[in-house]
Amino acid sequence: MTLADWRRLLLLAALWGGSFIFIRVVAPVLGPIATVEARVLLAGVTLFLYARAIKAELGLRKWWRQYLVIGALNAAIPFALIAAAELHLTASMAAILNATTPLFGAVISSVWLKDRLTRRKLGGIALSIAGVAVLVGWSPLTYNLTTVLSIGASLLAAALYGLAGTYTKAKVKDAPALGMAVGGQLWASAVIAPALPFAWPAAHPSSAVLICATMLGLLSTAVAFVLFYRLVVDVGPTRALTVTFLTPIFGVIWSALFLGEPLSAGKMAACAIILAGTAFVTGTSLGSLGFGKGKAAA
Repeated sequence: MTLADWRRLLLLAALWGGSFIFIRVVAPVLGPIATVEARVLLAGVTLFLYARAIKAELGLRKWWRQYLVIGALNAAIPFALIAAAELHLTASMAAILNATTPLFGAVISSVWLKDRLTRRKLGGIALSIAGVAVLVGWSPLTYNLTTVLSIGASLLAAALYGLAGTYTKAKVKDAPALGMAVGGQLWASAVIAPALPFAWPAAHPSSAVLICATMLGLLSTAVAFVLFYRLVVDVGPTRALTVTFLTPIFGVIWSALFLGEPLSAGKMAACAIILAGTAFVTGTSLGSLGFGKGKAAA
Protein backbone atom coordinates (compact mmCIF):
# COMPACT_ATOMS: atom_id res chain seq x y z
CA MET A 1 0.00 0.00 0.00
CA THR A 2 1.25 3.47 -0.89
CA LEU A 3 1.24 6.46 1.42
CA ALA A 4 -1.81 7.78 -0.44
CA ASP A 5 -3.63 4.49 0.20
CA TRP A 6 -2.88 4.71 3.92
CA ARG A 7 -4.15 8.29 4.01
CA ARG A 8 -7.41 7.22 2.39
CA LEU A 9 -7.69 4.31 4.82
CA LEU A 10 -7.18 6.57 7.84
CA LEU A 11 -9.62 9.16 6.53
CA LEU A 12 -12.21 6.45 5.87
CA ALA A 13 -11.79 5.09 9.40
CA ALA A 14 -12.10 8.60 10.82
CA LEU A 15 -15.33 9.22 8.86
CA TRP A 16 -16.91 5.88 9.77
CA GLY A 17 -15.79 6.28 13.37
CA GLY A 18 -17.42 9.71 13.35
CA SER A 19 -20.76 8.23 12.27
CA PHE A 20 -21.31 6.92 15.81
CA ILE A 21 -21.07 10.36 17.42
CA PHE A 22 -23.30 11.90 14.74
CA ILE A 23 -25.91 9.20 15.37
CA ARG A 24 -25.64 9.74 19.14
CA VAL A 25 -26.54 13.42 18.61
CA VAL A 26 -29.19 13.01 15.89
CA ALA A 27 -31.12 9.84 16.83
CA PRO A 28 -32.51 11.06 20.21
CA VAL A 29 -34.05 14.07 18.42
CA LEU A 30 -35.12 12.74 15.02
CA GLY A 31 -35.63 9.14 16.11
CA PRO A 32 -33.87 6.11 14.57
CA ILE A 33 -36.08 5.88 11.46
CA ALA A 34 -35.87 9.54 10.42
CA THR A 35 -32.13 9.52 11.19
CA VAL A 36 -31.55 6.62 8.83
CA GLU A 37 -33.81 8.01 6.11
CA ALA A 38 -31.99 11.34 6.16
CA ARG A 39 -28.64 9.55 6.08
CA VAL A 40 -29.25 7.14 3.20
CA LEU A 41 -31.33 9.50 1.04
CA LEU A 42 -28.76 12.28 1.24
CA ALA A 43 -25.91 9.82 0.63
CA GLY A 44 -27.72 8.06 -2.24
CA VAL A 45 -28.58 11.25 -4.10
CA THR A 46 -25.08 12.66 -3.58
CA LEU A 47 -23.42 9.47 -4.80
CA PHE A 48 -25.76 9.30 -7.80
CA LEU A 49 -24.85 12.86 -8.81
CA TYR A 50 -21.16 12.09 -8.30
CA ALA A 51 -21.45 8.96 -10.49
CA ARG A 52 -23.19 10.93 -13.20
CA ALA A 53 -20.53 13.65 -13.06
CA ILE A 54 -17.74 11.14 -13.66
CA LYS A 55 -19.91 9.14 -16.11
CA ALA A 56 -19.56 5.92 -14.13
CA GLU A 57 -21.56 2.83 -15.11
CA LEU A 58 -23.87 1.90 -12.22
CA GLY A 59 -25.92 -1.04 -13.53
CA LEU A 60 -29.01 0.15 -11.66
CA ARG A 61 -31.41 -1.73 -13.96
CA LYS A 62 -29.40 -4.90 -14.39
CA TRP A 63 -28.57 -5.35 -10.71
CA TRP A 64 -31.59 -3.75 -9.04
CA ARG A 65 -32.63 -6.90 -7.16
CA GLN A 66 -29.14 -7.40 -5.74
CA TYR A 67 -28.85 -3.69 -4.87
CA LEU A 68 -32.18 -3.96 -3.03
CA VAL A 69 -30.82 -6.79 -0.89
CA ILE A 70 -27.58 -4.90 -0.27
CA GLY A 71 -29.53 -1.77 0.65
CA ALA A 72 -31.61 -3.67 3.19
CA LEU A 73 -28.82 -5.78 4.72
CA ASN A 74 -25.92 -3.34 4.54
CA ALA A 75 -27.68 -0.05 5.25
CA ALA A 76 -31.40 0.24 6.07
CA ILE A 77 -31.77 -2.43 8.76
CA PRO A 78 -28.33 -2.23 10.46
CA PHE A 79 -28.34 1.59 10.38
CA ALA A 80 -31.75 1.56 12.11
CA LEU A 81 -30.58 -0.99 14.68
CA ILE A 82 -27.48 1.05 15.53
CA ALA A 83 -29.47 4.29 15.74
CA ALA A 84 -31.98 2.62 18.09
CA ALA A 85 -29.18 1.12 20.17
CA GLU A 86 -27.45 4.49 20.57
CA LEU A 87 -30.52 5.87 22.30
CA HIS A 88 -29.31 3.82 25.28
CA LEU A 89 -25.62 3.06 24.62
CA THR A 90 -22.63 5.36 24.38
CA ALA A 91 -21.25 6.07 20.91
CA SER A 92 -17.90 4.49 21.83
CA MET A 93 -19.55 1.29 23.02
CA ALA A 94 -21.56 1.02 19.80
CA ALA A 95 -18.40 1.55 17.76
CA ILE A 96 -16.52 -1.21 19.60
CA LEU A 97 -19.41 -3.67 19.27
CA ASN A 98 -19.48 -2.94 15.53
CA ALA A 99 -15.90 -4.27 15.28
CA THR A 100 -17.34 -7.81 15.52
CA THR A 101 -18.56 -7.57 11.91
CA PRO A 102 -15.71 -9.71 10.41
CA LEU A 103 -16.38 -12.42 12.99
CA PHE A 104 -19.98 -12.78 11.90
CA GLY A 105 -18.82 -12.67 8.29
CA ALA A 106 -16.43 -15.56 8.91
CA VAL A 107 -19.14 -17.71 10.50
CA ILE A 108 -21.71 -16.93 7.79
CA SER A 109 -19.16 -17.60 5.04
CA SER A 110 -18.34 -20.96 6.59
CA VAL A 111 -22.01 -21.97 6.33
CA TRP A 112 -22.91 -20.35 3.00
CA LEU A 113 -19.66 -20.46 1.03
CA LYS A 114 -18.15 -23.48 2.84
CA ASP A 115 -15.13 -21.43 3.93
CA ARG A 116 -13.40 -23.59 6.53
CA LEU A 117 -13.31 -22.36 10.11
CA THR A 118 -9.71 -23.11 11.06
CA ARG A 119 -8.46 -23.30 14.63
CA ARG A 120 -7.04 -19.82 14.21
CA LYS A 121 -10.42 -18.43 13.17
CA LEU A 122 -12.25 -20.23 15.98
CA GLY A 123 -9.69 -18.92 18.45
CA GLY A 124 -10.21 -15.39 17.10
CA ILE A 125 -13.98 -15.71 17.46
CA ALA A 126 -13.61 -16.91 21.05
CA LEU A 127 -11.19 -14.07 21.81
CA SER A 128 -13.55 -11.46 20.43
CA ILE A 129 -16.49 -12.89 22.38
CA ALA A 130 -14.31 -12.50 25.47
CA GLY A 131 -13.69 -8.89 24.44
CA VAL A 132 -17.42 -8.22 24.20
CA ALA A 133 -17.83 -9.76 27.66
CA VAL A 134 -15.13 -7.44 29.02
CA LEU A 135 -16.78 -4.44 27.39
CA VAL A 136 -20.19 -5.29 28.82
CA GLY A 137 -18.88 -6.36 32.23
CA TRP A 138 -16.72 -3.28 32.79
CA SER A 139 -19.15 -0.73 31.40
CA PRO A 140 -20.61 1.75 33.93
CA LEU A 141 -24.01 1.49 32.23
CA THR A 142 -26.99 0.37 34.30
CA TYR A 143 -28.01 -3.00 32.92
CA ASN A 144 -31.68 -3.69 32.37
CA LEU A 145 -33.77 -5.18 29.57
CA THR A 146 -33.46 -2.04 27.45
CA THR A 147 -29.66 -2.01 27.71
CA VAL A 148 -29.39 -5.72 26.90
CA LEU A 149 -31.68 -5.30 23.88
CA SER A 150 -29.58 -2.33 22.72
CA ILE A 151 -26.38 -4.39 22.92
CA GLY A 152 -28.17 -7.17 21.04
CA ALA A 153 -29.29 -4.68 18.37
CA SER A 154 -25.68 -3.52 17.87
CA LEU A 155 -24.46 -7.10 17.52
CA LEU A 156 -27.33 -7.96 15.15
CA ALA A 157 -26.34 -4.97 13.00
CA ALA A 158 -22.77 -6.31 12.87
CA ALA A 159 -24.13 -9.74 11.91
CA LEU A 160 -26.15 -8.18 9.07
CA TYR A 161 -23.02 -6.40 7.82
CA GLY A 162 -21.30 -9.79 7.80
CA LEU A 163 -24.24 -11.35 5.96
CA ALA A 164 -24.23 -8.51 3.42
CA GLY A 165 -20.53 -9.03 2.77
CA THR A 166 -21.03 -12.74 2.17
CA TYR A 167 -24.05 -12.08 -0.07
CA THR A 168 -22.05 -9.58 -2.11
CA LYS A 169 -19.22 -12.06 -2.54
CA ALA A 170 -21.61 -14.81 -3.60
CA LYS A 171 -24.15 -12.94 -5.74
CA VAL A 172 -22.94 -9.46 -6.68
CA LYS A 173 -19.21 -9.76 -7.28
CA ASP A 174 -19.46 -8.70 -10.95
CA ALA A 175 -21.50 -5.55 -10.32
CA PRO A 176 -19.76 -2.15 -10.48
CA ALA A 177 -18.48 -1.10 -7.06
CA LEU A 178 -19.87 2.43 -7.21
CA GLY A 179 -23.16 1.01 -8.47
CA MET A 180 -23.43 -1.06 -5.30
CA ALA A 181 -22.88 2.07 -3.21
CA VAL A 182 -25.41 4.19 -5.13
CA GLY A 183 -28.01 1.46 -5.58
CA GLY A 184 -27.61 0.25 -2.00
CA GLN A 185 -28.22 3.69 -0.48
CA LEU A 186 -31.15 4.55 -2.76
CA TRP A 187 -32.84 1.21 -2.11
CA ALA A 188 -32.17 1.60 1.62
CA SER A 189 -34.09 4.87 1.44
CA ALA A 190 -36.99 3.09 -0.28
CA VAL A 191 -36.98 0.34 2.37
CA ILE A 192 -37.08 2.81 5.27
CA ALA A 193 -39.53 5.32 3.73
CA PRO A 194 -42.81 3.41 4.47
CA ALA A 195 -42.06 3.53 8.21
CA LEU A 196 -41.31 7.27 8.23
CA PRO A 197 -44.94 8.52 8.66
CA PHE A 198 -45.21 6.40 11.83
CA ALA A 199 -41.93 7.67 13.28
CA TRP A 200 -41.91 11.35 12.40
CA PRO A 201 -39.78 13.47 14.78
CA ALA A 202 -41.83 14.91 17.60
CA ALA A 203 -39.49 17.87 18.19
CA HIS A 204 -38.05 20.43 15.82
CA PRO A 205 -34.33 19.70 15.40
CA SER A 206 -31.78 22.34 16.38
CA SER A 207 -29.19 23.63 13.94
CA ALA A 208 -26.57 21.41 15.63
CA VAL A 209 -28.69 18.31 15.01
CA LEU A 210 -29.27 19.28 11.38
CA ILE A 211 -25.53 19.85 10.87
CA CYS A 212 -24.73 16.44 12.39
CA ALA A 213 -27.39 14.77 10.21
CA THR A 214 -25.89 16.40 7.13
CA MET A 215 -22.37 15.33 8.09
CA LEU A 216 -23.64 11.81 8.74
CA GLY A 217 -25.11 11.58 5.25
CA LEU A 218 -22.44 13.44 3.29
CA LEU A 219 -19.19 12.64 5.10
CA SER A 220 -19.72 9.38 7.01
CA THR A 221 -21.74 7.77 4.22
CA ALA A 222 -21.35 9.34 0.76
CA VAL A 223 -17.69 10.43 0.95
CA ALA A 224 -16.82 7.35 2.99
CA PHE A 225 -18.20 4.99 0.34
CA VAL A 226 -16.29 6.79 -2.41
CA LEU A 227 -13.08 6.34 -0.38
CA PHE A 228 -13.89 2.72 0.39
CA TYR A 229 -14.52 1.67 -3.19
CA ARG A 230 -11.45 3.60 -4.35
CA LEU A 231 -9.45 1.47 -1.90
CA VAL A 232 -11.17 -1.69 -3.14
CA VAL A 233 -10.02 -0.86 -6.69
CA ASP A 234 -6.50 0.25 -5.71
CA VAL A 235 -5.49 -2.28 -3.06
CA GLY A 236 -8.15 -4.99 -3.16
CA PRO A 237 -11.13 -5.78 -0.91
CA THR A 238 -9.14 -7.63 1.76
CA ARG A 239 -6.82 -4.72 2.50
CA ALA A 240 -9.66 -2.22 2.19
CA LEU A 241 -11.62 -4.06 4.88
CA THR A 242 -8.80 -3.53 7.37
CA VAL A 243 -10.60 -0.25 8.06
CA THR A 244 -12.55 -2.45 10.50
CA PHE A 245 -9.55 -2.32 12.83
CA LEU A 246 -9.32 1.46 12.81
CA THR A 247 -12.98 2.53 12.86
CA PRO A 248 -13.67 1.66 16.55
CA ILE A 249 -10.46 3.37 17.61
CA PHE A 250 -11.58 6.59 15.95
CA GLY A 251 -15.08 6.05 17.34
CA VAL A 252 -13.68 5.92 20.87
CA ILE A 253 -11.43 8.95 20.29
CA TRP A 254 -14.18 11.13 18.75
CA SER A 255 -16.61 10.11 21.51
CA ALA A 256 -14.13 11.23 24.15
CA LEU A 257 -13.27 14.50 22.40
CA PHE A 258 -16.72 15.65 21.29
CA LEU A 259 -19.18 13.89 23.62
CA GLY A 260 -17.05 13.73 26.76
CA GLU A 261 -17.32 9.94 27.05
CA PRO A 262 -14.62 8.56 29.39
CA LEU A 263 -11.65 6.57 28.04
CA SER A 264 -11.78 3.83 30.67
CA ALA A 265 -9.23 1.04 30.98
CA GLY A 266 -11.95 -1.57 30.52
CA LYS A 267 -13.16 0.03 27.32
CA MET A 268 -9.66 0.19 25.84
CA ALA A 269 -8.90 -3.40 26.90
CA ALA A 270 -12.12 -4.66 25.33
CA CYS A 271 -11.37 -2.79 22.11
CA ALA A 272 -7.87 -4.32 21.96
CA ILE A 273 -9.17 -7.84 22.63
CA ILE A 274 -11.91 -7.62 20.00
CA LEU A 275 -9.51 -6.25 17.38
CA ALA A 276 -6.96 -8.96 18.19
CA GLY A 277 -9.66 -11.58 17.68
CA THR A 278 -10.64 -9.96 14.40
CA ALA A 279 -7.00 -10.09 13.28
CA PHE A 280 -6.94 -13.84 13.97
CA VAL A 281 -10.17 -14.41 12.05
CA THR A 282 -9.14 -12.37 9.01
CA GLY A 283 -5.50 -13.49 9.08
CA THR A 284 -4.41 -9.86 8.99
CA SER A 285 -0.87 -8.73 9.77
CA LEU A 286 1.27 -5.76 8.84
CA GLY A 287 3.05 -7.95 6.32
CA SER A 288 -0.18 -9.02 4.67
CA LEU A 289 -1.23 -5.39 4.41
CA GLY A 290 1.88 -4.46 2.52
CA PHE A 291 2.85 -1.86 5.12
CA GLY A 292 5.74 0.18 3.90
CA LYS A 293 5.68 -1.42 0.46
CA GLY A 294 4.67 -0.10 -2.90
CA LYS A 295 1.20 -0.23 -4.36
CA ALA A 296 -0.27 -3.72 -4.17
CA ALA A 297 -2.35 -5.45 -6.77
CA ALA A 298 -6.02 -5.91 -6.07
